[in-house]
Amino acid sequence: QVQLVESGGGLVQAEGSLRLSCAASGRTFSLLAMGWFRRAPGKEREFVAAISQNAGLTYYADSVKGRFTISRDNAKNTVYLQMNSLKPEDTAVYYCAATPYGLPSKEQMLYNNWGQGTQVTVSS
Repeated sequence: QVQLVESGGGLVQAEGSLRLSCAASGRTFSLLAMGWFRRAPGKEREFVAAISQNAGLTYYADSVKGRFTISRDNAKNTVYLQMNSLKPEDTAVYYCAATPYGLPSKEQMLYNNWGQGTQVTVSS
C-alpha cells in the first residue's frame, strides 16, 4: 500500500495559477503510474491527468490540455499538477491516485491507492 497526501489547494482568481503536490510514502513510488482526478460539486469524479512511471508519457483530459501540466520527481516521491489559466469550472476537490500499471490511464478502476483530496476554488 502507498499513502498519498495532497497539498497546494486554495482559493485563486480566474486566470490564476496553483501547483498541487502529492507526496507518496513507501519505496515503490517509481514503479507506479500516477494520476490526478477531481470532483466538482454535484458531479462525479473525473480524470484530469496521468503520468507514467518514468514520466516519459503523460495523458490529459481535453478540458485541461494546454493549461495543466503533470510532472513527477521520483527522488522525492512526489507528483505535481501545475494548473495555469484557471477557470471557475476547475473548482473541485482534486485527488491524486496511484496505479501499479505503468502506463498513464484515465480509468479510475485501475487506481488502487487514493489520497484524501485538496480543495481548489476558482473565483470569477
